[in-house]
Amino acid sequence: MVSRKLAGLLIVVEGPDGVGKSTICRAIENRLGTAGHNILHLSFPGKLPGTVGELVCRVHHDEGPNRVKDISNLAKQALHVAAHIDAIDRQIIPALEAGKTVLLDRFWWSAWVYGLVGGCERRRLKALIDAERAAWGRVLPNVAILLRCPHPINRNDPPRHWKQLAAEYDRLSERERGQYAICVIDNTGTKNETVEAVMSKIPNPHLKNRDSQLKMSFSRGQPGSSAGGSSHILPLKPTVVYDTYWRFAAERQRIFFKRIEGRPQPWTQDPVLSQYKFTNAYRAADRVSQYLIRRVIYRDDLPRGADEVFFRIMIFKLFNKIETWEMLEAALGAIALHNYAFERYDRVLTRAMTRGDAIYSAAYIMPSGGRKLGHERKHRNHLVLLERMIADAVPDRLTECRGMQQTFELLKSYPTIGDFLAYQYATDINYSEITNFSESDFVVPGPGALDGIKKCFSDLGGLNEPEVIKFMVDNQEREFARLGLEFLSLWGRPLKLIDCQNLFCEVDKYARVWHPEIQGVSGRSRIKQRLVAKPGLPAPWYPPKWGLNERIGEWIAGISAHRVQV
Repeated sequence: MVSRKLAGLLIVVEGPDGVGKSTICRAIENRLGTAGHNILHLSFPGKLPGTVGELVCRVHHDEGPNRVKDISNLAKQALHVAAHIDAIDRQIIPALEAGKTVLLDRFWWSAWVYGLVGGCERRRLKALIDAERAAWGRVLPNVAILLRCPHPINRNDPPRHWKQLAAEYDRLSERERGQYAICVIDNTGTKNETVEAVMSKIPNPHLKNRDSQLKMSFSRGQPGSSAGGSSHILPLKPTVVYDTYWRFAAERQRIFFKRIEGRPQPWTQDPVLSQYKFTNAYRAADRVSQYLIRRVIYRDDLPRGADEVFFRIMIFKLFNKIETWEMLEAALGAIALHNYAFERYDRVLTRAMTRGDAIYSAAYIMPSGGRKLGHERKHRNHLVLLERMIADAVPDRLTECRGMQQTFELLKSYPTIGDFLAYQYATDINYSEITNFSESDFVVPGPGALDGIKKCFSDLGGLNEPEVIKFMVDNQEREFARLGLEFLSLWGRPLKLIDCQNLFCEVDKYARVWHPEIQGVSGRSRIKQRLVAKPGLPAPWYPPKWGLNERIGEWIAGISAHRVQV
């Protein structure tokens, strides 16, 4: 979501009851007022006369006729959300539009945390929070301050309940990180120390946006220029492998289309591509990804709930091997969470290992996790890992994530899942309907991609590797045109971050033969896998939300009609 730029500032202070929010907010209001801010200080749900917030406070706290003693937790949070929406529409947005600084004691975070800890069912609670988010629209905090404290101040809350609240606030702040500035501040010193820490995090509206200061200007190069004349992509300093990257991508995609069309070999005159195995230019077009999308995720004969789809994706991806999935399916029937049992899956996998069958793909290495998950055999640890994720309601928590990075961080928090695997799994999950994030906002380069970047550039000009991959995505059309290359996109879908990341990995391998003088990070000099040519490819099928399958059907029909005419 792109934030809506308003004239004022929105500052949010959050944390469980007893952490000191009200005291700190009053001090911050005084400091900001002294500094010349025109301030609107509100506390959700609010007690201003004539507001929904006043009514909600009476329902919860007053002893008068409006007092409601017995109310479900979900209904209570619904009242809070209604009060929030009233304040957003009638007070907060108008104040921000008028250039005021809005200091908000509580955000929608509190309704989520207190509802969840109070026992609300996640999906029903999420529906309420989504309603409040809709009221906010594209308005995001300039900064959200999460106050923490080891125990409540001047309150006798049960320690266990306090810890649950604090833990859920921590999880939520991590999930929201990346959407807007979030600062976690320990309220354990003096009031003045905490106030100073908070004030240091409040942006100065008179300073220009840091991102705009850091944006780099890439001058337009002329078509036909080479990487040797690299002024068109300064400050990056490319090697000869940089142009090879684009040529490789274009030729690999041509091979892809020739195979779908059923053309006979040879599909290319490139000696390296003719001898060695390389993945497609688009990750989702690869055999394993195609199988995952069509035969694992989008199955009409299997349950479509988030927990079931997540379970299937992870069972498939933990092994990343089609043969293992088919073996489990043949032995156990439907791969489904509702009939899962550790012993059944373990029995089938152990039997296969005893026969000497490889149950894991060699595409990337899955750590065993024995120390953290307790078993000697790797597959048992991975079953335990999946059980833990299901018990932690990861499928539901994924539906609450607001970007690819939050999905990545959630998955990475589990044993055996590092940066590379978390990003790959996040991408696979995003093929499903559990999440629906742009693939242009977040990328994590794997070891092979780092090798490829090293070979393509002698100097990154101050950019980091994810920014380099973003540069490739943003400049793909210009660079193909500069080299006079016709790139056959995926029926109008350009290369995304995951694709350009993969292409760096593949060009690292390709350059071992084509440019052996250019060294990467790992120092590898050979390509291991030889190409075993197979006739043709079935028509690809992609996540329906991409809107490609109808175009592909029309394209296939056109190819068939042409053959009949010939």
